Amino acid sequence: MKIHCIRCYQTFRRASSSLQSPLLLLVRLYWGWQFMQTGWGKLHRIPGVTDYFTQLGLPLPHATAIFIALLECVGGLMLILGLASRLVALPLAIDMLMAYIVADRDALAAFFSDPGKFYAADPFTFLFASLLILIFGPGRFAVDALLARLLPGGPQ
Repeated sequence: MKIHCIRCYQTFRRASSSLQSPLLLLVRLYWGWQFMQTGWGKLHRIPGVTDYFTQLGLPLPHATAIFIALLECVGGLMLILGLASRLVALPLAIDMLMAYIVADRDALAAFFSDPGKFYAADPFTFLFASLLILIFGPGRFAVDALLARLLPGGPQ
């Protein structure tokens, strides 16, 4: 009985683990697209984004607006492709953490006292998706994985 339970668990573990790359692909495709759309929208509304960043008191609001718009647009595309995924996930995660700090401070402050407010805030799922890719990588269905197979010492 004990050996049977161990074998069942091992089978379950292998089956569950086989879903890791498809899940990471779905996260990259969906949230990469969301980042790309958000950045694209900002690129086409730079004056409005600059005004918003000015109201938030960010330094160099025009340059910051352009930088963030490009980061989100190009970073989203790179997530979709799975190209330099971990490298791009880090600044995207920082971008979302800064969105909490600068634009949604109440939600960030509610991290422990009212978690629902924290995870209902706009930056949460973007931050979570970025952290997933940063920590677990892009999975097998990514340009990074192809490069790792083709090039010795390629990206992981």
